[in-house]
Amino acid sequence: MEDFVYYGELYDLYHELLTTKQKNYFEDYYFQNLSLGEMAENYGVSRNAIFKQIHIVTEKLEEYEEKLQLLEKRKKLEELSQSVDNLSIRKQLEELI
Repeated sequence: MEDFVYYGELYDLYHELLTTKQKNYFEDYYFQNLSLGEMAENYGVSRNAIFKQIHIVTEKLEEYEEKLQLLEKRKKLEELSQSVDNLSIRKQLEELI
């Protein structure tokens, strides 16, 4: 379950960097909860092809995060905004997030 949340957060940040096919596979697997078999049938490819593509996408998402660290920065900003007493500054920080 942790992986689903983590990859969902990464996808929110980096989905625009993926191809349409990669987005479709990822969304069907992670958001629509389709099985590899269901996806293979829907797309007319093998289960192995679906598995490989999902693996490629998750590796790409991890690579983007490793290089850009947007998720890490977002989490730090969220923590920082919670510790700020000034409501105006807190609101500005939350808008950035």
